[in-house]
Amino acid sequence: MAINAEQLTHVARLTLQCVTLNDAVKAVREALPGFRASAVDALDMRGETPVLRIGDRDLYLMQSDGHCWSVTADPGQAVGLVLTQHM
Repeated sequence: MAINAEQLTHVARLTLQCVTLNDAVKAVREALPGFRASAVDALDMRGETPVLRIGDRDLYLMQSDGHCWSVTADPGQAVGLVLTQHM
């Protein structure tokens, strides 16, 4: 499942509206059924480049070969996303 520009914009808006990072992940899961969404500590993503910076949160698109996960900048390859929050 890929994600398009309209969906990314919707995710950004949802993320801005949510008070907590976990609420943002829950909102994304509800808005994009079948698309994986997770929250991790920002340190876990050090060295990676986010696709979007949303306030104090970063969004990373993730691709998978069915076993391993990796960060991608290509929305057409994305099967999920990770959100982090800067403290």
